[in-house]
Amino acid sequence: MILSTSFLMIQNDKKKIEELNEYTDYMHYDIMDGLFTDRATNEYDVLLKNTKNVSKPKDVHLMVMDIKKYVDLYSQLNPDYITFHIEATNNPKEIIDYIKGKNIKVGMALNPKTHIEEIIPYLNALDLVLVMSVEAGAGGQPFIDISDKITFLDNYRKENNLNYIIEVDGGIKPEVIDKVKQLKQADMIVVGSFITNGNIPEQIKKIRSLI
Repeated sequence: MILSTSFLMIQNDKKKIEELNEYTDYMHYDIMDGLFTDRATNEYDVLLKNTKNVSKPKDVHLMVMDIKKYVDLYSQLNPDYITFHIEATNNPKEIIDYIKGKNIKVGMALNPKTHIEEIIPYLNALDLVLVMSVEAGAGGQPFIDISDKITFLDNYRKENNLNYIIEVDGGIKPEVIDKVKQLKQADMIVVGSFITNGNIPEQIKKIRSLI
């Protein structure tokens, strides 16, 4: 199980950034444009400044409408993954090809209300599927049970000999992991406020003991 933590929640706190960089497996970047979501994140130059000492692999989650524009911009971070939302485009295959054309692994995200069937045509071309367990756009929301999606994706990749990573993001904390056993079928768990609002090493230790 890979633990990825949202960088943007603490991007102006040098000590916390250093701790996340030390104790997590990936750094997760939530990028919002204020159009696909209700709020926007800081400009790229601010992010770049605060990212320069991050050595862990980067997982960029685009919650934006003009996907290619943001792919061009954030590909400069040399991320391992760039993930876009299926809800934000009428041509997902074009976006998949565009990201892969930059030699970056591509992920597709879906909000809780989006039916899993909508991404089936693209699964054989994806490196990652991000299952949102909150509505995209705001931290600290309560977890929405998406167990059926996780189980479907796990079964589908086994049955079709696919290798995409299953990632879950939103409202993750110990009591959720205890309750939703299907989370153990996922490969990457994104944890934000539970970790960053407390003692980071201790909070990460608690999460790792459960996953």
